[in-house]
Amino acid sequence: MKLGVLTGGGDCPGLNAVISGVVRRALFHNIEVVGVMRGWRGMIDCDTVKLTRNSVSGILHRGGTILHTSRTNPCKNDDDMKKVMENFTKMGLDALIAIGGDDTLTVASKMYDAGLKTVGVPKTIDNDLSGTDCTFGFDTAINIAMEAVDRLHTTAESHNRVMVVELMGRSAGWIALEAGLAGGADVILIPEVKVSMDEICSIIKKRHNSGRSFSIVAVAEGFLLEGVEVTQDEGLDAFGHAKLGGIGNYLGAEIEKNTGYETRVTVLGHTQRGGTPTAFDRVLGLRFGVNAVDLVVKGDFGKMVSKRGNDIVSVPIKEAVSKLRTVPPELYKLAQGFFG
Repeated sequence: MKLGVLTGGGDCPGLNAVISGVVRRALFHNIEVVGVMRGWRGMIDCDTVKLTRNSVSGILHRGGTILHTSRTNPCKNDDDMKKVMENFTKMGLDALIAIGGDDTLTVASKMYDAGLKTVGVPKTIDNDLSGTDCTFGFDTAINIAMEAVDRLHTTAESHNRVMVVELMGRSAGWIALEAGLAGGADVILIPEVKVSMDEICSIIKKRHNSGRSFSIVAVAEGFLLEGVEVTQDEGLDAFGHAKLGGIGNYLGAEIEKNTGYETRVTVLGHTQRGGTPTAFDRVLGLRFGVNAVDLVVKGDFGKMVSKRGNDIVSVPIKEAVSKLRTVPPELYKLAQGFFG
């Protein structure tokens, strides 16, 4: 048997752990493994590399992905889909493991419907994939974000400033909520909850009037201020998503204008994706990789590995990408008790 594995979408701490888990488990079953380079782009270009025990030796601690990645959507046109199908056969593959988020796995689901034997592994630092309790990379991201919020406290207090930190989170505010809550942010703003400029400034003014002369505001990049989505430019990516970014600077300027308090902005951006994964993300990645291969061995295709409680189970890929996993209202209400 010959097994292909690819990583698509944004890079994420723990991807190399999944690859390692896939290769080690496959070799246990005497399955040959090839890595498909640059996600679905590699399936279109027939770009592969053989993966061996030596290939995955010493990669657990490394961020990013040794297979590289891209935001390629072969389902945008029939020609690319045909190339993927043809190259699957040309590569001599019996199955393909796709590691990615909503977009990558949506493609995997469509390819399965078209006849390819695919298995999915959930990957997104936003933690917004339904069908799994959590995804690898999220733990690393919130710890990086929490440390940033921790560090902003000292300079905010020293200069009597409002510090706005913009964090990742397109449609789900898990990173902003958990990092902000753990780091003691005074206001947390996420895409799921409407909060007006007046409400934001009211919390900050009340805090400053009570003698606390600085504030920390954690905001997810997808937060809608007065219903407006802030983007880098008017372009869309290959999957039709707006290129988010800039809410932090826009919000900071509005806070300073409306309160008169000196305000500074920090945008963590891709820092949240990079570097060494936490122990939790390494172990979860390994478990996902191992269980993905087990699905292949059982011939249980069209499924995605999933964490439920402390168990690794499987769910249909189509079900996993059918809706986003967003922050529940009760959890945001809990966080609001610590605002100000």
